Amino acid sequence: MSTLLRRIGRRRALRGAVAGAVALGLLLWWLLPLGEEPPRGTITFSTGTRAGVYQKYGELLRTEFGKDMPDLKVRLLTSAGSQENVERVATGKADFTIAAADAVETYKIAGRPGADGLRGVARLYDDYVQLVVPVGSDIRSVADLRGKRVAVGLPHSGVRLIATRLLRAAGIDPEKDITPRSDGIDTGPRRLGDQVDAFFWSGGLPTDGLRQIAEKAAFRFVPIEKDLVARLHTYSGATRYYRASTIPESAYPTVQNAVPVPTMAVPNLLITREDVDPRLTEWLTRTVIESRDGIGAHVHSAQLVDLRTAIYTDPLPLHEGARRYYRSVKP
Repeated sequence: MSTLLRRIGRRRALRGAVAGAVALGLLLWWLLPLGEEPPRGTITFSTGTRAGVYQKYGELLRTEFGKDMPDLKVRLLTSAGSQENVERVATGKADFTIAAADAVETYKIAGRPGADGLRGVARLYDDYVQLVVPVGSDIRSVADLRGKRVAVGLPHSGVRLIATRLLRAAGIDPEKDITPRSDGIDTGPRRLGDQVDAFFWSGGLPTDGLRQIAEKAAFRFVPIEKDLVARLHTYSGATRYYRASTIPESAYPTVQNAVPVPTMAVPNLLITREDVDPRLTEWLTRTVIESRDGIGAHVHSAQLVDLRTAIYTDPLPLHEGARRYYRSVKP
């Protein structure tokens, strides 16, 4: 082959590579929501207690938001849990949060400030109620908590809401028949057996705060039976979000000894307000769904986020931005 022909061949190859790069760039540009630049600015995301799933999930989501929206600053606020999270978003103290569906419905039923402006972004994963006692405890059921020192969760937490309802369903007055302690997952495990006889926790499986002590201390779970869950369903409308379930044997292997534990579960929702920018919410929804596998490697609960069920944010209607995203990926 002559030198001239080789030069022509190289030039054609170079032009083809450039054209291909341009075409790829245009394709990626059109794949972006509405062909627009990523949102920028600052948002506040209310998470949960330290050592809880909400907090860790929020931290990992912030990292993923930074990849997709590098000019968006995400400020994380720790909180007591679901009840405080709902109130923060409803009143404008936060823009996004995770909260259990029963806490959202409770806030709406009470007609609290800003309740009508709450909107759903995605159904994420279920929280599981975990009633923990020392391995040698004589507590075998919720009814056995009578007369005991019981950590019922922080005020304004979703745990407090659930623990109070479960105790009443078991015929126990949470203010008179037990000695209540306001401990969350950050302090309850350390005080078990010394300052508290049992503690309630409601969170994704497994929760780091429990998984860590499972490797060092002996405890066990108290079952929450189906009949107790059925009794809760006769109460206020918010209890309709509770369902009988089990803690699978794989959640805390060193504690459960390959035995599942009957319990109660409630769905978690990612929520925002109606007045939050739809374009921002669309981008954020996309990141939440598409980062599932990456986050799921660190937070097992995130693996359960599913595009097919994410749109079911009852009791809240979908935010317009989230609706745009789901429509864009509809088969």
